Amino acid sequence: MNQFYNQFDIAPRYENGGPRPDDYRTPFQIDRDRIIYTSAFRKLQSKTQVFLSGEYDFYRTRLTHSLEVAQIGRSICNRIKSTSEHLNKDHFIDPDLVEASCLSHDLGHPPFGHAGERALHQMMLKAGGFEGNAQTLRLLAETIYGQSGMNPTRAFLDSTLKYKTLLSERPDSPNHFIYDYQSAHLDFVFDGLEDIIKFSPGKKRNSFKSVECQIMDWADDTAYSLNDIVDGNNAGFINLERLESWAENNEISKEDAKHIETICRSIKRKRLEPLMGRKVGDFIAAATLIESNQNFMSSKTSRYRYNIQVEEEISAESKLYKKIALDLVFKSPQLQQLDHKASRILGELFEILSNNYITKGTKPLLLLGSDGENSIKRAQSDQDKSRIISDIISEMTDRLAVRTYRRLIDPNFGSIMDLV
Repeated sequence: MNQFYNQFDIAPRYENGGPRPDDYRTPFQIDRDRIIYTSAFRKLQSKTQVFLSGEYDFYRTRLTHSLEVAQIGRSICNRIKSTSEHLNKDHFIDPDLVEASCLSHDLGHPPFGHAGERALHQMMLKAGGFEGNAQTLRLLAETIYGQSGMNPTRAFLDSTLKYKTLLSERPDSPNHFIYDYQSAHLDFVFDGLEDIIKFSPGKKRNSFKSVECQIMDWADDTAYSLNDIVDGNNAGFINLERLESWAENNEISKEDAKHIETICRSIKRKRLEPLMGRKVGDFIAAATLIESNQNFMSSKTSRYRYNIQVEEEISAESKLYKKIALDLVFKSPQLQQLDHKASRILGELFEILSNNYITKGTKPLLLLGSDGENSIKRAQSDQDKSRIISDIISEMTDRLAVRTYRRLIDPNFGSIMDLV
């Protein structure tokens, strides 16, 4: 057995969930496999990463992004195992666990990317809010395979917990929180709430992460900071003229200027994608393992005895690419129009379903499939019904959200055969 982990790490979320299969797989391989075979994972192929899913066939979707994050996460694990003095063949960070975390990190994100997330949060403000990472936690531990989710191990559930602040602790925060009732999952992950709640809510508490969560986080940063530049260039948002103009109008360091010059040369030579591919290797190599300061979890698990440290130069380079993508892609009129569309579609869908199943009260129209109808019938309160409606909408792909919206709004769209 890998001595990095113990029984505390592999304990399942629910003891009454039945014994785990007695097969050749480790508990973390079972976690990984359960993610791959769920419909929530497959739906990521038709959910927006940056550009609307399905518009062209070469942009990244949530699925291809998650696969790239998983590859980077495994590579970081393998490199650290071979280079760190703290690890050896019997004591190492499990790449299957990190892969499971990377594959699942975006499961809870709704249609239309962050625009959809903002729209659902606005609709759910009075019913507990909506947040993509909190929704991932909900799927994994509550809904993905029934009443107990996928019954994840403690180490896996913890590896996905990028945020640990409750919405009620920072009610004005637009994101980076979990739902209030999910404190029960924090209680499980940390074997009690007392110590984790001592961290002030917000950045300080959210930064207290297991080493696997830190690897997933850096793998995610690596993938989207580099690949958003490539996709932005392929889509025509990032070109020589715009990039040079952006550099002239922003205060950038000498190092930033060098990176921009390199990108410009690669664009001229039509070699941007190979350049960014090589940089993935640089970003992987920039992550090293260091010993952590002693904390309340370090006596329970090795997962909190170490931290991932990223070279400052590479971290700054990643931030540069994020800034370029934000200014030239996400703030463009085209993407802002998609944001408006997402807000309207998801907002009106939520209002229609809410009016039908909550405001209307008795004898609502049957607007959902049998699973959705049964879930709403079992709901104990209006707040529970709102949460189920947000579940249903967030699980939709981009195209399903558009089709459902048009069937409910557009009198010239759809057929009774759509319901068969």
